Amino acid sequence: MGVTRTVSVIIRGRVQGVSYRAWTQAEARARGLRGFVRNRDDGSVEGMFSGSPDAVAAMTTLCRSGPPGARVTDVEVRERHDIAAPDGFDILRG
Repeated sequence: MGVTRTVSVIIRGRVQGVSYRAWTQAEARARGLRGFVRNRDDGSVEGMFSGSPDAVAAMTTLCRSGPPGARVTDVEVRERHDIAAPDGFDILRG
């Protein structure tokens, strides 16, 4: 197995109520990533992406635009070495 990169992301802007979570799940699965996405109480969206470094980099770049209707103002990316990603890619409840 190759190198795995895991990151946590916080996406801010108009990202709830615009199908951001479903879009993220579809894009992450298409890239073979593991992890999750969920809404946060402060109106942002949180995600975790784990997989090949190239796929993770592509996903974090995509998050800066998001689905139609989203207006992303900030994406905070943090490298994670302290947690293991779950199997698959799921939408979690906030």
